[in-house]
Amino acid sequence: MCVRAQARLAELAAELGFTLLATDVDAAAAGGEPGLRAEYGDRLPVILLDGREHSYWEIDEPRLRADLGR
Repeated sequence: MCVRAQARLAELAAELGFTLLATDVDAAAAGGEPGLRAEYGDRLPVILLDGREHSYWEIDEPRLRADLGR
């Protein structure tokens, strides 16, 4: 699910002109930062917009497009 979401978000980033940053919570935990896995691990993939949770499991594309247009 995460790979599909990241691929679609990359397409949307190219189309809509936003910067996509992807974080692997397992890699972060292995690197000594377990907080992300603890916070988001049961809802992956999680899409954040301006640091706030926008959607999880699936991209809410109509809402994301609307929110990016603001």
